[in-house]
Amino acid sequence: MEKPEGVDNRPQTMEEITRENLERRKRSRYFWNGAFTGALCMSLLLTSIYAGRMAYQFFKVRAAGAETAENGETDTVVSSETLKKIKLIEEAIDTYYFYDEKVSTSNIQEGIYKGMVNALGDPYSEYYSKEELEDVVNSNKGISYGIGAYISMNKQSNMAMINGVMEGSPALEAGLREGDIIYEVDGEATQGMSLTQVVSLVKGREGTTVSLKIYREGEGEFLDVDIVRSRQIETTTVESGIVEDTDQIGYLRIREFDSVTVDQYTEAMAELTEYGMKGLILDLRSNPGGDLLAVVEVAKKILPKGLIVYTEDKNGNRKEYTGDDTWELDVPLVVLVNEYSASASEILAGAIQDYNKGTLIGTTTYGKGIVQQIHRLNDGTALKLTISAYYTPSGKNIHGVGIKPDIELEYDYEASVNEGTDNQVEKAIEILEGKIK
Repeated sequence: MEKPEGVDNRPQTMEEITRENLERRKRSRYFWNGAFTGALCMSLLLTSIYAGRMAYQFFKVRAAGAETAENGETDTVVSSETLKKIKLIEEAIDTYYFYDEKVSTSNIQEGIYKGMVNALGDPYSEYYSKEELEDVVNSNKGISYGIGAYISMNKQSNMAMINGVMEGSPALEAGLREGDIIYEVDGEATQGMSLTQVVSLVKGREGTTVSLKIYREGEGEFLDVDIVRSRQIETTTVESGIVEDTDQIGYLRIREFDSVTVDQYTEAMAELTEYGMKGLILDLRSNPGGDLLAVVEVAKKILPKGLIVYTEDKNGNRKEYTGDDTWELDVPLVVLVNEYSASASEILAGAIQDYNKGTLIGTTTYGKGIVQQIHRLNDGTALKLTISAYYTPSGKNIHGVGIKPDIELEYDYEASVNEGTDNQVEKAIEILEGKIK
């Protein structure tokens, strides 16, 4: 495997990765914000979710074209001058571009559409081709393809990382771990790529092999991992059980909020209750978010009657999501969060904190307090656009700020590796044991 130009053979420190990534983005900013900015990137597959993917809803857009004003002029990007310039660029490509045999008219057209959305400067707004939209819909249903890994963005390096692997998955068999940074995919450096671009490289046909170069903290060199892609998988978003050697303390982890999460949560809670659970640890660490309606339904089964979350759009229109006390949790609760707990998971954590329904332990959350909505276009493509901000029951918008836990406690990675312990879980057990009667 050839190393990319300008890349050392030795693993970089996280600081070096971050610095290099920033410089790379500065150099390429003006080019990639242009019309041809996104050579097609597949989106949200595996169980790959944006760091902080927020819930979205679907509705049909009547037309993809711009409306013309009465005077014949348009207050729009798509003007006669714009079309003229696009034509000039097309002619220049036809005349001078060296790799003209590789030029696809449809790909360039898709690039123009993607470029318009990318020019918004919003990492959460995207244009989806028909194929990409299908992947997004399947992902939201809890269906994944590829290696069976959860992928989000590492906040420090701005690179894609593994934030979990599924039981029995090719990723697990290959030895991938939570926290692994995806440095290369099939020899292509990922620095400067978006999450969807990285994910598109990892995804492929069942039975084919993808080669990953992994940066793992503490390792002396990069790890080269070859993984055979698997068939379609239904995602397990909820894991649960009774904590060993405790007085019936339940443990329930939600990895993401998909349409399957509500039923999985309900089943897990029924089992824990049957086991005689007297206290619950709800683990939302590294949960990047997901479906708004899913997290609201889960919240209804925890919180007292009242407001769960509300949203406001640019016109001040407010939409409230409320619950009753039919399923309110009646045992002491501790919630674990970290810097990768984002979006929908922050909605749940924020509401629990506002109602003083449980104790939050960990580190300040990601801070994604905005909402996206998917607008279907008539030709089968779609736009995902940021349409509003969300607020916790007390009126806090946590975008760019995050939620500060009640008890701040950094995760002890060294103890986890060397001793197999989890200091945040241990603290949660300590608190719950003091509350269990």
